[in-house]
Amino acid sequence: MAGPSEALQSSMRRGLALKLAVCLVGSTAGFFGLAGYFNLEYEKRSFESFTLVSADRVSDIILRSTRHEMLKNDRETMRAHMRDIGSEPGIRRVRIFNKDGIISFSTDPAETGTAVDKNAEACYKCHAREAPLVRLNRPDRARVFSMPSGERVLAVIRPIENQPDCYTAACHVHPPEKRVLGVVDVHISLQPVDEQLAENRRRAIGVLMLAAVLFSALGIVFVWKVVHKPIQELTRGTQRVAAGDLNVRLPVRSDDELGELAESFNRMTADLSRAHEELTHWARTLEERVRRKSEELERLHASMVATEKMASLGKLAATVAHEVNNPLFGMLTYARLTIKTIQGLDLDPAVKSQILENLKVVERESRRCGDIMKNLLAFARQTTPKRAPSDLNNLVERSLKLVRHQLELQEIELRTELASPAPEVFCDAGQIQQVLVVLLVNAAEAMPKGGKLTVRTSYDGEARTASVYVQDTGKGIPPDILPQIWEPFFTTKEDQHRTGLGLAIAKNIVERHAGKIEVQSEVGRGTEFTVTLPVDAAGETEAKSGAPGAALETGRRNAI
Repeated sequence: MAGPSEALQSSMRRGLALKLAVCLVGSTAGFFGLAGYFNLEYEKRSFESFTLVSADRVSDIILRSTRHEMLKNDRETMRAHMRDIGSEPGIRRVRIFNKDGIISFSTDPAETGTAVDKNAEACYKCHAREAPLVRLNRPDRARVFSMPSGERVLAVIRPIENQPDCYTAACHVHPPEKRVLGVVDVHISLQPVDEQLAENRRRAIGVLMLAAVLFSALGIVFVWKVVHKPIQELTRGTQRVAAGDLNVRLPVRSDDELGELAESFNRMTADLSRAHEELTHWARTLEERVRRKSEELERLHASMVATEKMASLGKLAATVAHEVNNPLFGMLTYARLTIKTIQGLDLDPAVKSQILENLKVVERESRRCGDIMKNLLAFARQTTPKRAPSDLNNLVERSLKLVRHQLELQEIELRTELASPAPEVFCDAGQIQQVLVVLLVNAAEAMPKGGKLTVRTSYDGEARTASVYVQDTGKGIPPDILPQIWEPFFTTKEDQHRTGLGLAIAKNIVERHAGKIEVQSEVGRGTEFTVTLPVDAAGETEAKSGAPGAALETGRRNAI
């Protein structure tokens, strides 16, 4: 006994498949039948029209070829011409009626001298009125009838008009008032036309049958794909769902019952899959949330440690700078005085040169220590920016002037792409210029053997920010070192005079302006720094309240 699913499938196969097959086959048969019928009718009328034209031309040829004999009343010659024309293939009979309806001549000798019925179909069109018509259109002058043998014949009549040559001739004068003197009646066989039509009919029937077979085959294929295949896909889909695969989806190939069934199946499996995923997700949620919270706590702890570290470092730097600056100033002053004193003494030149060289080393190193202390104080104080509207392109050009000589010495190609119109930012011009100089000097030092330095500016009207891009073609920064470049006293340069505070100070300046500084680097291709600043005063409040480093800055000031 068949199950419910098999009964449903069988019912759907019988219903949809049968309706589609009947519709397709019926439509195909009706369409091709009508097309064939109208095509044959058109061909039949075309052939008959062509034959009508031919018969009309034959009657015209008869009139023109016998006109001279008619004028001379040469009946024998005229009849000879008409017999010759009437013997042509396809011409069944040629007759001439006079004005009284008497057959003056016929290719059938038995008809000569007999009268025709004026009420007959061939004569009725002209003699239906009290006064006969003088002229008829070509279709009205034709008639089709069947011979006793069944052969169809097309008959065309052509009036013999009374022309001036006739009613002025001396031989047999006709009065000018008589417009028609007689009629030429030509009978053309339609047997060739009927044979051609029969052949065309047989050919059309064959083509229609072949087309019907082909379209029936196409209909079967169509039903197979539209009905049978979707049902098979539905069966396989339900089996896969029963086996636990909730990701199966059926292609929706139509908008009929099968299409709706496929959509319902897809919605059902999607709901089941979503419910299963939610259960799985909630099973993993607790572990994932615990992991995220642990990472967040670790980041907060690291941030607090960094804040305390920077605050302690700021306090230490301020203390060290204050305590060291005074002795350094004394050392530098006495070194310079001693140099002047030694230069005035009369000593051995070698000894004197050695002493002066040693004192100059003391002076130079003291001055370098002073510069280090100056940087430490600048890092520790974190002075509040004095903001005012500034031309960003002008700041870039002023910064480039300070490093242009160094770029020329290192044979570095400089390329600038400044935005037009120039973006205006609300900033401390001196501090932002300090940031740009740090980036330009670092870029130049990354290309000791020359390279290409590109400086660009841009404006984002939607975000209300302006950006400066400093890009070099140096050796690049390794990925493992990249996160450490913002730390104070971190440097990768081999020069022992470097303090490693440049980028740290630059980052703090940019953050105090409610901006951000970013870096992208690829080893062997170069590095690009991007400084983004707000263009209006709104960033000042953000920098004081919520900008990165605000709490750190407050902590440093309190510590100092």
